[in-house]
Amino acid sequence: MTAAQWPRRGAPKATKRPDLEALTGLRSGKPHYYPEYRISAERLRRVILALERISGALVRTMEGSEALVRAVVDAAAEHLSAEWVVFALVEGELPDVRPRHLVRGPSDDTPEHVRHHVDQVSGGHPDGEHDAHQARHHLHVPIKLDGRVVGGFAAWTPKEREIEDTDHSVLRILAGQTAAALQNAALLDHSARLHARTARQAADLRARNTELLATQAELGAARQREVLDDERHRIARELHDSVTQYALSAGMHIELVRSEIDDDRLRTQLATAKDLTRRAVEQLRSAIYALHDEHAEGEDLPSMLRRLSGVHMPDELSVEVRIGGKPVALPAECEQSLFRIAGEALFNTAVHGEASRAVVRLAYSCAAVRLTISDDGVGRPEEVRRSLRAASATPSGEHRGLVNMQARARELGGTVAFRRARLGGLQVQVEIPVNA
Repeated sequence: MTAAQWPRRGAPKATKRPDLEALTGLRSGKPHYYPEYRISAERLRRVILALERISGALVRTMEGSEALVRAVVDAAAEHLSAEWVVFALVEGELPDVRPRHLVRGPSDDTPEHVRHHVDQVSGGHPDGEHDAHQARHHLHVPIKLDGRVVGGFAAWTPKEREIEDTDHSVLRILAGQTAAALQNAALLDHSARLHARTARQAADLRARNTELLATQAELGAARQREVLDDERHRIARELHDSVTQYALSAGMHIELVRSEIDDDRLRTQLATAKDLTRRAVEQLRSAIYALHDEHAEGEDLPSMLRRLSGVHMPDELSVEVRIGGKPVALPAECEQSLFRIAGEALFNTAVHGEASRAVVRLAYSCAAVRLTISDDGVGRPEEVRRSLRAASATPSGEHRGLVNMQARARELGGTVAFRRARLGGLQVQVEIPVNA
């Protein structure tokens, strides 16, 4: 049965033209329609070029909404060879997109009808009906997103360029893709702002955490200093109320016995014992003063050494303090340990070394701090080293001062050495690295 003989069962129903037919204008494959093929081929070529322009415009999403809007307006204008092209968004829709409207034309003087379309689209009012003559050179396509109108395109072509069905299809494709691309650009911009805000908040949190850790460290150090101060003051009270009083009582009894003895040899020995008792009381008072005044505000190590030599030493011992090099800021614990070592060395010089002169040198360098205490007494380096080895091997109550000096130096990563001094007596040398 041929096509002409096919039975008809009524009038054909009106159907929507397929998308391919709307884009290309093809209705038949018969040879005598060859002129129509040529027209359709030209239309197809224009459509392909238009789709290429749309594709090139939509990839501008990463550059922001302004670059994207300019690109899609240029694509529409190039496809239609339009004199004027309008892009506008409805007020309240896609609020992060900028610019809200864009007009492209041959001059900066925008005609009244073009401004009217901008106002109509921005206000959310659909474009009015146009007669057949206007429809040949004027095109209006809404931009829809999720079923609602969020904006629109409007274009005006010159007299020699009439608007075809394919132009409507191309502009509808452009409008639909533009809506999605603008939303993606807005989401991308929002994500970038959110990331920047998060980065700022993270940096602020890091700074606050650093401040909190520093504050905690300061509070911990303050608490530790408070505990140490309380303990020092307790020890100072115990020394003053017990040991010092016993030493003074011992001196008084020695003087009482000495006044009742006629033997010159015994009187001389008792006088020596009384003098040792007096020195012991002086040392106890110096220690008590140091315990009460150890952390004088703003006092550095050179000042502490000068105070030690001028206040805590007996009158029979002359102490000179010399500072060399550029002073380097040291941790408080390091300065206190060096101060204690100097005090112990000078105590040994005064009590055991029988010296009349001592020199304290504090030398600063880029790598280390060197503290030396030299005297003109009777101390011998080899005997001091032997006593230190014996006290370290078999801990007892003797020579604890030497052991403490060595322990303090090692805690700071340094060393302590005992040599013959140029003054003729003993030299104690302590060297501490600066980074300790």
